[in-house]
Amino acid sequence: MSGSIAYTLVPRFPEAHLFEVTCRVDAPDPAGQAFSMPVWIPGSYLVREFARHIVRLDAESEGRPVMVEKLDKATWKAAPCRGSLTLRYQVYAWDLSVRGAHLDTTHAFFNGVCVFLRPCGKAHLPCRVKLFPPPGAACRDWRVATALRRDTAPPWGFGAYRADDYEDLIEHPVEMGRFTRLDFEACGIAHHAVVTGCAEIDTERLRHDLAAICSWQMALFDSPLPDPYLFQIMAVGSGYGGLEHRNACALLCERTDLPAPGLAGDVRTENYVRFLGLASHEYFHRWNVRRLRPAAFQHQEGRTEAYTRLLWFFEGVTSYYDDLCLKRAGLIDETTYLNLLAKTITQVRKTPGRAMQSLAESSFDAWIKYYRPDENTPNVVVSYYTKGALVALCLDLALRHAHPSLSLDALMRALWRMYGVSGQGLSEIAVFEAIAELGTALDEVVSRKTRRLSHWLREMVEGTDDPPLARHLAQFGVRLTWKNDNDLPWLGMRLTSEGEAARIRHVRTASPAEAAGLAAGDEIVALREWRVTRDNWEHALASLRAGEK
Repeated sequence: MSGSIAYTLVPRFPEAHLFEVTCRVDAPDPAGQAFSMPVWIPGSYLVREFARHIVRLDAESEGRPVMVEKLDKATWKAAPCRGSLTLRYQVYAWDLSVRGAHLDTTHAFFNGVCVFLRPCGKAHLPCRVKLFPPPGAACRDWRVATALRRDTAPPWGFGAYRADDYEDLIEHPVEMGRFTRLDFEACGIAHHAVVTGCAEIDTERLRHDLAAICSWQMALFDSPLPDPYLFQIMAVGSGYGGLEHRNACALLCERTDLPAPGLAGDVRTENYVRFLGLASHEYFHRWNVRRLRPAAFQHQEGRTEAYTRLLWFFEGVTSYYDDLCLKRAGLIDETTYLNLLAKTITQVRKTPGRAMQSLAESSFDAWIKYYRPDENTPNVVVSYYTKGALVALCLDLALRHAHPSLSLDALMRALWRMYGVSGQGLSEIAVFEAIAELGTALDEVVSRKTRRLSHWLREMVEGTDDPPLARHLAQFGVRLTWKNDNDLPWLGMRLTSEGEAARIRHVRTASPAEAAGLAAGDEIVALREWRVTRDNWEHALASLRAGEK
């Protein structure tokens, strides 16, 4: 392909977890072609330094070696050469997560940011990538699952794929190996799901439930996006997480999270509901953050952090809709939904950091605080996911109370029409302005209400007040009550989940544990002269009375 960048990728050494990658540039920079690797992946706001996994790198031109100089932690520059330039390197892949790259003798998974170097100054060119299976007969039955557009590769097979440019190339993670495949349609659009690591699942139930989620969300936005969509599901012994992409999502779950064959009737276990909420969350990002996105994320090269105060909206609103979608799509009942909501309310209520950090600050500081927790994090950080979801709930109920035609649904559709369709990034105040404008098409009374709501939301996002849940829920017949635990013993500390010792993980601010001088890392040896461990600690604590020393 003339004027393009050509990549090849081979899982060359599965036992050593090494991919072998080449990148050919037909017309390299005459002054010396530079290459760089992103330091973070969209959707996970932490500098992860993917370049640290490159273990060797060399270059050649027309069969002759070319000198390569490393300029900084993630940038290399090849010496000037005549003719095309080919860079060859190996990538160590042993990160079993949705954010990185993983390779062993059972499968291969990677995100493009982890394996494909960006040719500086040429990232706008079309890309072509050839995917190869591991060498040897043992992997001859491996297949490929990716949302990358096929070039000459057969369906679900190895061969040539293409992308519009580098940004498009890294938007499509790749799964290789032996997997269970599910195909279904939602609003007439082809959808697929592949499951790696778990063969014993109720495929019909999973297919039905994913289709219901996708159909409801497409209807919400009045937008059946035309591109096929792929759920890439990795089932493991212990793990949980998801990462959104433009036309795919990578999901990591425990094997017990997936529906086992033989469940009677319409039963969905707690673990399976958790998985469906994860799938719903990442699919909602197909609109909210992948296309309807903050201006700070436009045209990012991934070499430095991209700051925004809007993660409360992109993650918090998405967190509100993920479980709500399950209820509206008919996958869970009202009681199950309210129980899920109660868990979120309790989680936020138990976080002292909600009085220290605003949602806007939490969004902006995600790079150094939320994604880098330590023993003091619960005291000073609030989650823009969970508190953001509760603020979204209050906003939704307030809009519905203001006028029958208003809701958070209506706001999301309005923002989609204004920003998502055009691809224009949202400014820091775009959401507040859109709320204020919602009522202008109705009457002056409603218009004043939406302007007040816009002002209220901004104060809620930029301040540290608790959202007025009880008041808004009561307007719709739902009573919020708090469990009375004043008579229960409480020290205000949490133990680590590792080892047998009762070792402290973090101490809550203004707690009895803090007043006693306990700190993270301390070990509780005994209580009432009886030896305690992590396993018997809760039982031992329950034997005390509140106020007892």
